[in-house]
Amino acid sequence: MESLHIEFQPNVKEKLLEFLNSFSKNDLKIVEENTAFEATKTILQKRLTDLRAGKADLISIDDYEKIINKE
Repeated sequence: MESLHIEFQPNVKEKLLEFLNSFSKNDLKIVEENTAFEATKTILQKRLTDLRAGKADLISIDDYEKIINKE
C-alpha cells in the first residue's frame, strides 16, 4: 500500500472524507495525522545532530543502572 499526505482547507474536509469513504476499506485506509509524532521526530533529529557533533553527554549502561536504582 502507498501513502499520500494531503493538506487541505477545513471547509473541504467533509467533502473530501465523503469522497474517500466511497472507496472500499481494502483499497483505502484513512490515517489521521499524529502531531505528537512530528514533535518527537524534531526532538530526536536534534538529539542525533548533537550526538554526531559530539555535544551529547553519554554514560555507560552500568552508570545508567546505578542512577535509576538510586531512585
